[in-house]
Amino acid sequence: MSTSLSVITESPSSLDADAVVVGYHSGADGPEPASGAHDVDAAFAGGLAKTLSLLGASGAAEEVYSVPSLGSVTAPVVIAVGLGPAPADGDALDSETLSRAAGAALRARSGHARVALALPASGPGEAGAAALGALLGDYSFTRYRTGAGPDTPLERLLVVSASGSAAAEVERAEVLAGSVALARDLVNTAPADLVPEDLAGIAEEVARENGLSIEVLDESALAEGGYGGILGVGQGSSNAPRLVRLGYTHPDAASTVAFVGKGITFDSGGLSLKPAGGMDAMKSDMGGAAAVLAALQAIAVLKPAVNVVGYLAIAENMPSGTAQRPSDVLTIYGGRTVEVLNTDAEGRLVMADALVRAHEDEPDLIVDIATLTGAQKVALGNRVFAVMANGDSVREDVTDAAAAAGESAWPMPLPAELRKGLDSAVADIANVAGERWGGMLSAGVFLKEFIADGVDWAHLDIAGPAFNEGGPYGYTPKGGTGAGARTLVRIAEAHASGRD
Repeated sequence: MSTSLSVITESPSSLDADAVVVGYHSGADGPEPASGAHDVDAAFAGGLAKTLSLLGASGAAEEVYSVPSLGSVTAPVVIAVGLGPAPADGDALDSETLSRAAGAALRARSGHARVALALPASGPGEAGAAALGALLGDYSFTRYRTGAGPDTPLERLLVVSASGSAAAEVERAEVLAGSVALARDLVNTAPADLVPEDLAGIAEEVARENGLSIEVLDESALAEGGYGGILGVGQGSSNAPRLVRLGYTHPDAASTVAFVGKGITFDSGGLSLKPAGGMDAMKSDMGGAAAVLAALQAIAVLKPAVNVVGYLAIAENMPSGTAQRPSDVLTIYGGRTVEVLNTDAEGRLVMADALVRAHEDEPDLIVDIATLTGAQKVALGNRVFAVMANGDSVREDVTDAAAAAGESAWPMPLPAELRKGLDSAVADIANVAGERWGGMLSAGVFLKEFIADGVDWAHLDIAGPAFNEGGPYGYTPKGGTGAGARTLVRIAEAHASGRD
């Protein structure tokens, strides 16, 4: 069931809804009503803030309290969510704070199907941020639940805003949330139900439904074309690999952006087998490809004036009698050779093929996105992804795009001295360095070897943020998160508006 989404200007105290969401700031003497909450607060005898204080609320960011209205307002339940300290006079509330609060509130709606969102949303941007957070927070994955599952679908979301021009931003939020949900669904799907052929088939459906061009190379076409990285990784599996190219074009486009996503539908590590305890989350190793597919879906709807191509490098990395061996040498698309010293460093192999192929589209920028290294989690944790690039301005632009999209990213270097560690005694390059330190950076250095001089390129390592193994927070659920998809959309829009 899809959610009916609309923007209204009425007072939240009289709305026909099952629950109304209001925001509270943390004040010196306890919670204080935020913009949008005053009518509801005043409707309660003694004020809702006093009731919240008695319950122990402080207004801290993302704390949630549900209070029966007992007829004080039309909605039977008021969901109060903390927004942290109030911004200084004249300053707007941070959009990401607003989105996360909305997400936390919707996760606590307890089966209420019609919800009114009365968070601070005086302008279109704030209304869009609130709607996006609410829709992202309301996500649930129910494919494998028997019966109806534990969640009541959200039938209607009313966004209360004083701005009469907020509808466009709220509609944009709906598009983005739908695309992120696609990426989350793909990551959460059991790997037996999402082998490379399945993921390529879903890409074909997305292309058909959204007017995107698509090309799918199967194992025969990959062999004929010389895509040795994808074939080498996939040769140990009974499920053959795929390379998918998606295309979006705009008649007024003056630039082209290429996105390349790692699509390892399951990563056992191959013959360099992973420990059992680290393998159950490896269905998420196609999170980069999921983000690219989700971004192309959103771009097709939002229609920025830029040409965008997306590559999904898809394989399943399994151990078997046909699997590639440590010390095997692969020939990447375009002719360069790679000595495979560790079969669990497989993502960079499939990405190398796709990166070289992406040059044929003559893009102004190539951005790859991958759950590439465990070292990313060591360096930046599970909520911040890394951005590396072959130019300072490119790295800065991509990091800024992530911030504008509400995603946490951090710029990282590509030290030239790490290249020597990738020297091979028998091939052009080895797929891993001889020492363990700086693994995230050396993986980026490896990928950079497959970028031609003069082509702008950025690399996003989303290993930690792509899959949340802890509890839900803000608008982020447990499991697949859809990390990177919104950043890719922002990058495309930046190129459409002339910022490159």
